[in-house]
Amino acid sequence: MTQAVIVDAVRSPVGRGRPNGALATVHPVELLAQVLTALVERNDLDPGLVEDVIIGCVSQAGEQATTPGRMAWLAAGYPVEVPSTTIDRRCGSSQQAAHFAAQGVLAGAYDIVIAGGVESMSQVPLASARLGKDTFGPSVTTRFAPGLVGQGISAELVAAKWGQGRERLDAYSVQSHVRAHDAATSGVFAGEITPIRRPDGQLVTADETIRPDSSLERMAELPSAFRSEEMTARFPEIEWRITAGNSSSIADGASAVLIMSEKRAQELGLRPRARFHSFAVCGDDPVLMLTGPIPATQQALRKGLLDIGDIGHFEVNEAFAPVPLMYAAEFGIDEARLNPLGGAIALGHPLGSSGTRLITTMLSGMEATGERWGLVTMCEGGGMANATIIERL
Repeated sequence: MTQAVIVDAVRSPVGRGRPNGALATVHPVELLAQVLTALVERNDLDPGLVEDVIIGCVSQAGEQATTPGRMAWLAAGYPVEVPSTTIDRRCGSSQQAAHFAAQGVLAGAYDIVIAGGVESMSQVPLASARLGKDTFGPSVTTRFAPGLVGQGISAELVAAKWGQGRERLDAYSVQSHVRAHDAATSGVFAGEITPIRRPDGQLVTADETIRPDSSLERMAELPSAFRSEEMTARFPEIEWRITAGNSSSIADGASAVLIMSEKRAQELGLRPRARFHSFAVCGDDPVLMLTGPIPATQQALRKGLLDIGDIGHFEVNEAFAPVPLMYAAEFGIDEARLNPLGGAIALGHPLGSSGTRLITTMLSGMEATGERWGLVTMCEGGGMANATIIERL
């Protein structure tokens, strides 16, 4: 039986998604090209053997409008014969890219494929591709009258439904920064981050988004980020707990995973780090929107013939603090196993890159602790979610 294995995974440092951010001057194509180069070179791989490059990117406008994976591959100087395509499953775009890549290997369509993602939110701001237009359409608005809401409102609804108070959300967020800082200073991230050279020649070597001085006192000073009279009237249960501090940060970053058939890896003398065990993708309530990781996880466990207690490392994207807290409460898992190296609240959420960034970081964590099973799941715009279970080898 063909196995789809992860030979290696690498990511850029994460920069703050603002004009003066550490990676703000790096074109997203160049950012991804440097990550692809690192992945190929550190595995001494002939790039001509790669059969496809599948890249997640959410805001496919401006500098990210022309199949960024294809442009990045060409920018790296690699063979023109290797194609690329772009995936948009909102925040789970590169996780879905990894699913498609691994499923292609399992089906016999690929032997060697790269999956990854890129997002420069400083150069291509969130919602740039919408051009100020109604992207839902009248029928969806009618079906979910008086209409769908933004993710910030969905986060408020999740916090209300699961009874999460402001202090609990803020305490979780402080913990994210502490865990990420500890992982960075102890060297856990050293093997997954490739330095990025900026146009001015300077190297960016570490995540810019971690705030080790975060505290409950500072978090408590932050105002509600999404409060409005309209939403207050529509959802009286909301207590307006969500702030910039307990939400993921806008960020710039790229990541990539080298995926092969186990047989091809052996032929090339490459030792796989993990194998894909099971996958799931599902839809859920588009108003609550962020709850999809629950049914996606249930599906992935069922397909993989595993129980929640078998999983030693969980990466649940910290789009907002209510999401991992909801997840922990729903499954009754030990929070020590949940985002143990910090999450997007501390490490940022460069949308298209986040899925394979989570896989990359989870691999580092599992190798550091010896865990066998790891699960990545991601809430996604429109009420969708991916879940991926991998086995460390």
